[in-house]
Amino acid sequence: MIEHIVHVVHRFDTGGMENGMVNLFNALPPGRFRHTVVALTGYSDFRRRITGQPVEFHALDRKPGNGLGWTLRLWKLLRALEPDLVHTRNLAALEAQFVAAAAGVRATVHGEHGRDVFDLYGLNWKYNLLRRAAKPFVSNYIAVSRDLETWLRIAIRVPPRKLHQIYNGVDSDRFQPREGERPGVLPAGFADARSVVFGSVGRMAEVKDYPTLTHAFIRLVQAHPVVAARARLAIVGEGPARRACQALLDEAGLAHLAWLPGERHDIDAVMQAFDVFVLPSRNEGISNTILEALASGLPVVATAVGGNVELVEHGVNGTLVAPGDPQGMAQALLDYLETPERIAEQGRRARLHAEQRFSIPVMAEAYATVYDQTLRRWR
Repeated sequence: MIEHIVHVVHRFDTGGMENGMVNLFNALPPGRFRHTVVALTGYSDFRRRITGQPVEFHALDRKPGNGLGWTLRLWKLLRALEPDLVHTRNLAALEAQFVAAAAGVRATVHGEHGRDVFDLYGLNWKYNLLRRAAKPFVSNYIAVSRDLETWLRIAIRVPPRKLHQIYNGVDSDRFQPREGERPGVLPAGFADARSVVFGSVGRMAEVKDYPTLTHAFIRLVQAHPVVAARARLAIVGEGPARRACQALLDEAGLAHLAWLPGERHDIDAVMQAFDVFVLPSRNEGISNTILEALASGLPVVATAVGGNVELVEHGVNGTLVAPGDPQGMAQALLDYLETPERIAEQGRRARLHAEQRFSIPVMAEAYATVYDQTLRRWR
């Protein structure tokens, strides 16, 4: 018997959580579970990355505000879909747990993948009141980092028997270290063999704090013009901060040293064009882009927040810096410029780290185990 799992998310679009879902659907054997995704607002063509099995998508077009019309639409849809298990992800989809209970679904899972800028540390009492109210309806929880697991246990008081910590996996076949020359994804003449490209990939949303990376790069070039003549900045992604970062570079007269192309779909090739990966986030669950950078053999400069400290070992496969500190980040970038041998050595360790600890098949089997355990309880 193939169990039917309905995954409820706020929106299915380009992002780390969605990338993890794509990897899960592509890795789980089609004959083990059947999957349907319900997006409370909508979904994008990012779903086309699912190639391992057919996955049905539904959008409820939930409008901003406190209207409850979406709950009736979701209730009717769940009654029609007749799921064996409902899996919600993050706070924005948590209310669907109440609707699932009303629709008669007893086997449920809730995943925490990270927090946004409006509640960086999970301390908002209104949000936590909602999380505690939903606890009786959630059979099991999945946290993508030890940091989130600890927060669920202490702040939300989730019983340890319901908690499962599962790291995201990364496709180490698709993401591999560069061999030979850079792939031709950068603008012509942007970087040569002597250049050091500091690159980042992600949603250019407030929580990712790309202005701090931009300020750090500007400080680096202005304070150390001779060394920094080899430095290049690449930020790949779309979002509200893209225009602000471009304006900062234009104002500093350094736009020719930076590349902000917006969203790309050839991230494996883009990673191979970088020399050092940088993530300036104010908070993170487990960053898929850090995992992809590690698999690509790149040392990682990341802020010491959330799950970043579980992926980046300072001085071994990268450098940890304080969040919101352009000067500290500029110094970290300068260190790699001045000692390029660190790039090669930490890059080798990064690749080994990804291969040994973050396998997609291991991640998929861990999710399947939680699903099986939850379903057995309610059979």
